[in-house]
Amino acid sequence: MTTRTAPLIALALVTSSLAGCGSSGPPAEPPVSEEALAAVTAHPGAPTRPLARAADDLFTLDGLGETRALVVYHGGRMAVERYAPGYDKDTRFVSWSMAKTVTAVLIGMLVADGQLRLDAPAPVPRWQRTGDPRAEITLRHLLQMRSGLDHTEAGDPPWESSEVRMLFLDGRDDMADFATAQPLEAEPGTKFEYSSNTTVILADIAARALTDSRDPDERRKAVADYLEARLFGPLGMTSVVPEFDRSGTLIGGSLIHATARDWARFGELLRNKGSYRGEQLVPRAWVEEMIEPSPKSPQYGLQTWLNRPLPEGEEHPLFPDRAPHSAFSLIGHMGQYVFVSPSQKLTVVRLGHSNAPERKAMLQQLADVIELYPET
Repeated sequence: MTTRTAPLIALALVTSSLAGCGSSGPPAEPPVSEEALAAVTAHPGAPTRPLARAADDLFTLDGLGETRALVVYHGGRMAVERYAPGYDKDTRFVSWSMAKTVTAVLIGMLVADGQLRLDAPAPVPRWQRTGDPRAEITLRHLLQMRSGLDHTEAGDPPWESSEVRMLFLDGRDDMADFATAQPLEAEPGTKFEYSSNTTVILADIAARALTDSRDPDERRKAVADYLEARLFGPLGMTSVVPEFDRSGTLIGGSLIHATARDWARFGELLRNKGSYRGEQLVPRAWVEEMIEPSPKSPQYGLQTWLNRPLPEGEEHPLFPDRAPHSAFSLIGHMGQYVFVSPSQKLTVVRLGHSNAPERKAMLQQLADVIELYPET
């Protein structure tokens, strides 16, 4: 080796060593798994790999709880479909409080049929006695969760809450009788209080509109047949199993079972303002009414959660800072969501099991999926 070439070789070795030790940017993300990519369809309406990764994180990241199903529709077409082990496209998932929005649609169809009136006193027989202040409660008050009734959704201890007593204890055989028997704690219309008892009252009102019979079997049949003929059948929701109490009242605040695909079909119906394949199953004006904010709760419409901002410092059930304010959602206990964003042509179904802290983190991850879709 000549004295002239030796420094050049040394310089090359040093440069190579420095290049190996240095960093030109953040570390590369791990590759997207084949399972994650397989969950995304050929035309998802968003970049495939980022979408697959964001969806995959819902199933794999720690601290989000257990995601059991994810279905994304964009522009009326399936974009993502994925299930955790033990679940698939035929699994029926319990609605929990997502059922409330189904009950609102049931009421809306009966209003359109002329059977009920939105701003008339709610037709509850026990409230019509002379001097009963509950006679001032309207159907709209019930739908917007501002009846003023003394209903406590979550209590301490839990078994003293109105919801638990109605569903599992002294009210379980005739839930509407239990719910309508409660006194007022506020003037009707003046206070927002979320309540599964309230939705059962609505379900009972629907049954009374459809049949004069008090026979439980007749009440069940009247409501089930109406929903099948007017909503579930035409929409192709073939998996739906609604539950009824012993008196024949639909447990319309908590217990309707359906596959993730069928929950997506219901979300798509609302995204399209009640229209399905050219048929107006639910009046357009009613769906628009469902997503109008209540005067006592900007985040709530008619049995439907809205992505509208709240005053600073108040906790929001959705994420108005990360998705359009026109978006809305069905929300059920332990992290059931059918999120609908018309301006993004988007319906997202997430079903699973997440506790309260996990839901906060999971919602941010769900927002990562939703943010991949631009508004149109």
